[in-house]
Amino acid sequence: MSYAHHMQEPPPSHLDMDSSPSIESLHERHKKSLRKTMTTTAAPTSTGPASPPPLPHNVRQDHHALIKYGSLLLLVGQMVGLVLLMRYTRTHTVDSQLYLASTAVFMMEVSKFGLCILVIYLETQSLEGLAAEIHKHTVGSPTEMMKLCVPSFLYTVQNNLLYLALTNLDAATYQILYQLKILTTAIFSKTMLQRQFSRTKWFSLLVLTAGVAVVQLSGSGDSSSSSSHHNQDGNRAVGLAAVLCAACTSGFSGVYFEKILKGSDASVFVRNVQMGIPSMMIALGTVYMQDYREVVQRGFFGGYNVAVWGVIFVQAVGGLIVAVVVKYADNVLKVFASSFSIIFSCLISTILFDFRPNGLFLLGAALVCLSTALYSKPEKRVVGSRVILPMVGGGVRKSSLVM
Repeated sequence: MSYAHHMQEPPPSHLDMDSSPSIESLHERHKKSLRKTMTTTAAPTSTGPASPPPLPHNVRQDHHALIKYGSLLLLVGQMVGLVLLMRYTRTHTVDSQLYLASTAVFMMEVSKFGLCILVIYLETQSLEGLAAEIHKHTVGSPTEMMKLCVPSFLYTVQNNLLYLALTNLDAATYQILYQLKILTTAIFSKTMLQRQFSRTKWFSLLVLTAGVAVVQLSGSGDSSSSSSHHNQDGNRAVGLAAVLCAACTSGFSGVYFEKILKGSDASVFVRNVQMGIPSMMIALGTVYMQDYREVVQRGFFGGYNVAVWGVIFVQAVGGLIVAVVVKYADNVLKVFASSFSIIFSCLISTILFDFRPNGLFLLGAALVCLSTALYSKPEKRVVGSRVILPMVGGGVRKSSLVM
């Protein structure tokens, strides 16, 4: 017992001497108090070294900003690099042999599957944990695996369509036309999820459609478009049709994916493994159904070079980069990524591919960037007499319609 506590107690009177505590009891209480004080004082040193103090608030903010903007730069680099590399490999052949897009799609799925397996292994820290996690979400979830066959098939078709589009369109035009996936995702969200959109969002979708139409009518192209094809308009129409189909498959598969997997606890890497199994089988089947004779004559890797392997690697890593951006970035940054990818694609295409944008193309590109910004603008929500702006981070669900 402390000294202050003794001072607060009134001293025992001589009239009540029999009820006062004895010398022995006071001594025992003092020993217990002393042991308690010693235990409390020694507790921090008995458990080992003290944990390091938390980082200051400004240091944590700088660390988070570094991750956020670093992931944004990675995403822009991946989007621009993939499109430019893919365009280069589809217009510059090895020994007059163009590699088969179907084999590249299959190798991309294999690479992405292997990367996701590696990440899950690093998370579980053991082969037993990896096997248990994969078994739980594949063999142990047959219904979920069956549902995922639909988006797996659509994503495989979409990837083949993108190769077809970049065989017939320059990189900058492709980047702009492919923003139509925002429109198709919004339409499927409205019809399949009954999601409501404000007038501003519908207006932004109209601006997007107008911008894409202006870009298509501009007729801008690069040197590969004019020198490699005799019928430029016909090939441009093929490229447009491929982009439109790819945008539709992207919109539907994304909304279907969201609808059937609400509330699932699987990580994005486990989800990619689940989808990778049927995707690899579908992609391999596409190779032998579509290009069997070519594979027999030229081999599976006919026309491959370092640039083709670069396309496969960048496309496989792209899914991991998107996962980081979704975790750390907000819609505003994703809009910047889309806009920067369009601008950088135009600039680099003018240098590497002699791309010649005209006034109509620049107008259409500006309309597409404007529509993307309008679509992702936070909207005011009225609650009673207060106007509340939606939060961007902190556990609030982020819209995936932009990327």
